[in-house]
Amino acid sequence: MTTRMSTLSLAHRLAGAPKAATVGLPAKEAKSAEESTVARQVAAAPALASAPAPAAAFVLVLALALTFAGATTAWAQASPAAPPVAQPECIAPAKSGGGFDVTCRLVRTMFDDARLVASPVRITHLLGGIGAVAFHSIVATRPADPSALVAFSAGSLLNLAQGKFGPYTEKDVRWVASLGMDYGVVVVRKDARYQTLKDLVSALKANPNGVVFGAGGTLGSQDWLKSAKVSRAAGVDFKLMRFVAFEGGGEALTALTGGHVQVVAGDASEAAQLLAAGAPIRVLAVLASERLPGALATVPTAMEQGYDIRWPIVRGVYVGGKVSDADYRAWVESFRQLMARPTYPKQRAAAGLFPQTLVGDALTDYVRSTMADYRQLAGEYALRVPRAAPIP
Repeated sequence: MTTRMSTLSLAHRLAGAPKAATVGLPAKEAKSAEESTVARQVAAAPALASAPAPAAAFVLVLALALTFAGATTAWAQASPAAPPVAQPECIAPAKSGGGFDVTCRLVRTMFDDARLVASPVRITHLLGGIGAVAFHSIVATRPADPSALVAFSAGSLLNLAQGKFGPYTEKDVRWVASLGMDYGVVVVRKDARYQTLKDLVSALKANPNGVVFGAGGTLGSQDWLKSAKVSRAAGVDFKLMRFVAFEGGGEALTALTGGHVQVVAGDASEAAQLLAAGAPIRVLAVLASERLPGALATVPTAMEQGYDIRWPIVRGVYVGGKVSDADYRAWVESFRQLMARPTYPKQRAAAGLFPQTLVGDALTDYVRSTMADYRQLAGEYALRVPRAAPIP
């Protein structure tokens, strides 16, 4: 890079032309700036008349070639690799307002802002089993469809590890990209008597039946497990924990604000967006190793409050297991380049997510490792762990 820039500067000095500075400009502006620079170089060509003809020609050709290379670089930076289809669909396996919906909306923002699709990414909500219905739909009816992305989370992987997705395993789809990391949180109403996680644990110890958890999912879901970990911290048998199951975290938090449940062990991204909208909630703890930046920066971790409860939540997308290698690679490369753009950290933060970007093989390895951990955790909490079976 140093040699190239030095050569470019020398060529400009010899040609009597100003340096081009277009890297990072939008494509149209970059092209206009480069054309202006070329025009100035051509206009300055007579000044080279006193130099030997071969030398003057070499300098001018070199300057023009390097200018064209700079324009190509700027264009490449402004235009990430296109997806394999012009009109993608992102399937959110729960109702609007939950983590799956957050993931699909982030996908739409990424592709729309980069102008890589003909029209906004279509978001479809396919409810059932915290991802089970969507997983079955893709594997059984659309396994080779490159247009359908499906949002997944740690909760999807946890249910998959317990056999809640039927005979299917993590090997039956192709894992495309992890868009970021989310974390568990413990949330109560703003007017609740619990000011800290310790207050909630004390209340559970005093009267386990007096606290009702809302969970985005049934027995064994990630919200249920987060709730079970809080109950266990209070010395309460998780089998005696009171909880109400909802179809997704958004619905559980709605029930919380309506006073139908007292606590939701939900997700940071969902809680942050509710707080930004002025919802009457209080976050007692984040289930991360350290405090989170942004809207929840003042919320202490459970570990700070004396409870070793952590729950990281990967969020990303997958496609059907029979999508062609070419289409799969196109999706992987498109997401890789979109997440490398300088605009992505702001887009990710707006979705309430934190840095973790994995694509292709790296994400596949992460999923398989995480699945092994979840199968072990499922055994610890006496949840069903089936033997993997092939697709019929």
